[in-house]
Amino acid sequence: MQVVGYQPRVESPAAIVLEDDGTIRTERLEQGTELAYALGDRHCAGTTDGDVHLACPNDPAPYCPDHTDRWPCARCTGECAKPIDACDEEHAVYLAAFAPDVVKVGVTRSWRLERRLREQGADRAAHLRTVADGRIARQIEADIAVDLGDRVRVPTKVAGFAESVSEPFWDDLMSEYDPLETFDFDYDLDLSDQPIPETLATGTVRGTKGRVAVLENNGSTYAVDLRDLVGYELTESGTDRDLQSSLGAFG
Repeated sequence: MQVVGYQPRVESPAAIVLEDDGTIRTERLEQGTELAYALGDRHCAGTTDGDVHLACPNDPAPYCPDHTDRWPCARCTGECAKPIDACDEEHAVYLAAFAPDVVKVGVTRSWRLERRLREQGADRAAHLRTVADGRIARQIEADIAVDLGDRVRVPTKVAGFAESVSEPFWDDLMSEYDPLETFDFDYDLDLSDQPIPETLATGTVRGTKGRVAVLENNGSTYAVDLRDLVGYELTESGTDRDLQSSLGAFG
């Protein structure tokens, strides 16, 4: 069995996509789900075509160069010829905030704005502008990114999982950018302490936020970036690795 993909949390919980004896199946990480997988070797996750998995033995993971898609918009700043059809759709420019005081600017097609924010696990967000196409949106994004940045790494997000967005920080941003609308998301994680970043697939699911699953294992709480699971071979038994314990485990 191999982890060949993941689905971030949007309207429903996050999930891992498994290849199991030639069959593709999705394991939803709903609150209360018990996971008991040990991690084995890790190699390229290959690719899927419908319900068919095309395996790849190459070492690089989660994907080797042969199975790595290079999205043309990844570092676009609007100086382009709109290379994909989606570029011509209406776009939204937004701010996504992560507790307690981290923010990034981003763009997405207007119809999937709220979905994109949930995919990233944003705590709060603001819709700044709606524009005719992706090229205009990327130009605006590049200008704002000079001050705010356009990326937030997963470890930075996890560091704020037990906190809320600072009200003074958010109020200052909103007064400066005067948004069209704002969003406030609640992921029901109910955490009193920051979870420990770890790569494992054993424990009780406390909840999910974006592409991160929060697992409880032996009295400690762990934050698992689902992308870090992709490519691993799994066996149905609990992890036998020594894991760092949180202070709460000794209470």
